[in-house]
Amino acid sequence: MLKEIGSLFSFLTIFPSSDATIQDVAKYMHAFPIVGIVIGLLVGSLGLGLSSAFDPLLVSLLAVASLVIVTGVHHADGLSDFADGLMAKGGYEKKISAMRDLNTGSAGIVAVVLYLVGLIVTISLTSGFDLFKAVLISEILAKFSMVLMASLGSSASMGSSSPFVSVMKDKRRLAAAFLIMITPVLLIGETTGLVMLGVTVTFTIFLLAISTRSFGGITGDVLGATNELTRLASLMVFVSI
Repeated sequence: MLKEIGSLFSFLTIFPSSDATIQDVAKYMHAFPIVGIVIGLLVGSLGLGLSSAFDPLLVSLLAVASLVIVTGVHHADGLSDFADGLMAKGGYEKKISAMRDLNTGSAGIVAVVLYLVGLIVTISLTSGFDLFKAVLISEILAKFSMVLMASLGSSASMGSSSPFVSVMKDKRRLAAAFLIMITPVLLIGETTGLVMLGVTVTFTIFLLAISTRSFGGITGDVLGATNELTRLASLMVFVSI
């Protein structure tokens, strides 16, 4: 089991890669929230430690930078491609082709810039243990949102999303992911955590509807974009309550 969890970390972070295939990773997609817990603990602890000595905006910048480094900008790239696909004119094929284009379009650049600015500003509105909680809970929910998306959606075409969608047809895996996610969210976030969860689920379904209408289903880029956007959405909820 440790080997399988290690393959998830290799897939979702910059930690040393394993020889696991994407099919192997997909089999354990329900454990994505575990990776979220670890990432959230690392980045949240860094923010907590720095917040006692530095200005909130600087702490936020360093926290976001550490998040970008740990995750390797893997899903931010998905957000960029997702934005390019949405803005492309034409039917499913043209939009999917725009997502797969290796050249980042203006929509993708704007989306990533706005996203990073949003993260920095939002996190800067917290400090101390609240910052730790916000980062940890939002990271767990971000990983759960991908599991939920794969469970509810269908693949727009054969690609990186296909193994995940196929595996997550077994709704017992979604239930397992929910149990992994809900325990720390309730223990740490309490009522606020439940509200963040509600927003995460709602926003994930909203993104699924947009993706289905625009692309005919979901892709790997859509899953990555969902991770990024639900992270920001749940953080916004935390600082607003």
